[in-house]
Amino acid sequence: MEGSTLVGALVVGLAVGAVGRLVVPGRTAAPVWLTLALGVAAALLGAIVAGLVDTAPGGPAVWPLVVESGFAAAAVVLAVLAAGRPAPGKQPPPRPGVRREEGS
Repeated sequence: MEGSTLVGALVVGLAVGAVGRLVVPGRTAAPVWLTLALGVAAALLGAIVAGLVDTAPGGPAVWPLVVESGFAAAAVVLAVLAAGRPAPGKQPPPRPGVRREEGS
């Protein structure tokens, strides 16, 4: 893997991680650093997969960018959605201003 591939994956991962917070509406429980780190890690994984699959190294550089972006976007969206859900068997905390029902 070349240095330019690593730098490209880093840039794509940071961009997708930052934009990924805007994709999911509402307030999320995932911190910003987590979405950025997941974006970078998934983009690097995408670069590795694209490098393994690509048989024509002299071809256009669009294919690795598409794969990196796809991996990063999927990881960030899944992480943001998973962070916002309560653990199985746990009730979410009550919202402010909402009364709890007694005896339920």
